[in-house]
Amino acid sequence: MRGHLFASAGRRVALIMSSAAASSSAGGRPTRTTSSPSASAALLSMAATFVPHHPIAQRAMQYLDASPDPFHATQNACDRLEAAGFTAIDEKDAWTGKLNKGGKYYFTRNRSCIVAFAIGGAYEPGNGFKVIGAHTDSPNLRVKPRSKRSAAGCTQLDVECYGGGLWHTWFDRDLSLSGRVMVRASGGGFEQRLVRIHRPVLRVPTLCIHLQSAEEREAFKVNKEDHLQPILATEALKSLTGDVNAEGEEAAVEEAAEVEDDVSPTGEDGGGKGGGKTDDGTVHAWSSGQEPLLVSLLAEALEVETDAILDFECSLYDTQPASLSGLHSEFLVSSRLDNLASCFVATEALIEHADDADVLANDRDVALVALFDHEEVGSSSTSGAGSPVMGEAVRRISSALSGGGALADDLLAAALANSFVVSADMAHAVHPNYASKHEKSHGPQMNRGLVIKSNANQRYASNGVTSFVVRELARRAGLPPPQEFVVRNDCPCGSTIGPIISANTGMRAVDVGMPQLSMHSVREVMGVADLTHGKNMFKAFFADFRTVDGMLDG
Repeated sequence: MRGHLFASAGRRVALIMSSAAASSSAGGRPTRTTSSPSASAALLSMAATFVPHHPIAQRAMQYLDASPDPFHATQNACDRLEAAGFTAIDEKDAWTGKLNKGGKYYFTRNRSCIVAFAIGGAYEPGNGFKVIGAHTDSPNLRVKPRSKRSAAGCTQLDVECYGGGLWHTWFDRDLSLSGRVMVRASGGGFEQRLVRIHRPVLRVPTLCIHLQSAEEREAFKVNKEDHLQPILATEALKSLTGDVNAEGEEAAVEEAAEVEDDVSPTGEDGGGKGGGKTDDGTVHAWSSGQEPLLVSLLAEALEVETDAILDFECSLYDTQPASLSGLHSEFLVSSRLDNLASCFVATEALIEHADDADVLANDRDVALVALFDHEEVGSSSTSGAGSPVMGEAVRRISSALSGGGALADDLLAAALANSFVVSADMAHAVHPNYASKHEKSHGPQMNRGLVIKSNANQRYASNGVTSFVVRELARRAGLPPPQEFVVRNDCPCGSTIGPIISANTGMRAVDVGMPQLSMHSVREVMGVADLTHGKNMFKAFFADFRTVDGMLDG
């Protein structure tokens, strides 16, 4: 199906060409069925403009569809890095003797945060880190620790809102589940497993118009506790048979038998709050709060017994796959563009930078991508940008490349002072129906290039120097001049990981983003050309930052 989307874009160009030719053979006189030569030429030019961006859009859609939650997003990044020759290292191990100039490495934290880096062949202790930071999480509905809930003859799941979502967009969507499950291993011990249910199993239905008052029809107000609880199944079987256990047994088997899922082991042991049964065979209290249908569904997907399920962190996601949109297929429509599109582009840029042997051999710095969790809820976690993970990465890499032992304070300080962070988070494009919401002189548009985000109150990390660096890099690389975004004085301003990392480490930072519409909706939209612009900008940063930085007066 996806191949058909990209083939159709090429056919559309061919049709426009044939239409123009037909019009030309008729002496340039347009007919009812053909466009004028000038109109056809304009359509051809516009359609052809976006065709070169479709391959990266296709790769982005594959990544987006395969990453319904931070755990899958991180695993998919790991898979791409492994395929590109990066080596996995463990935070629990000492890195001295394992890192080498010209080497490519990555590590994860909590399986929802990943740091990947390529060490320049000309690196010396005290040299800098060229960092691109993004985040793996997006607003969604997450299953509560006690998932059991039912009402009006329906089996539901008890969920809570994660982040600041546009919750009305989650109604009447084909939803499913994904996340991480703690499982009792067959040989003893415990393991983390990734699970994803591909087919729709959940739905949050809207209230029909006939039961709404005139006032309710005018403004769709959502009570997040009462109105967002999804339906998993019907309790009709229980009513028809009179068997109080029917729903938890027969219905569970019926539901699970139809599942077509994929499961990815992480290979890492861990602990949980409790499981189906303890070692002496008694049922743990944790299980009593779980919906049996949910546990059966997860067990079937993981091919384990229900009592092997010890704990889980599951999110709801929209099963509709990413797609191209627009007359010329110039838009990419998907869930979680904020901020998986940035994660995808940053990872591609690092892989391509490290794949150029000559560029990497002459690089004097460490090129690094850090994809954090929990940005949507403040970043204050062990795997968020507010954690020590960024500072520890700089210190440990610098120390390992200095021969081990305690790193001299002045070398670490020099490394931080020589470093630069590009905080990459999606930006707000001007909405054509709400243009007045944007500051008139700072209105980014889709497919026009990367956006520099600024805020005098330090909600963004950009300043005059760091913003100039981005513009100069774009100029040197022949990229579209960066667009500018400043929020209106009468509107609140969001924030990013940029100020957090900069404040924690002292590294200079700038906030940038690819422009999009419908941010925090269950379906968002961006321009396909901006994927190319973003990747090329990040590659230019890795390749040329040291040169530009050396031309600054400090």
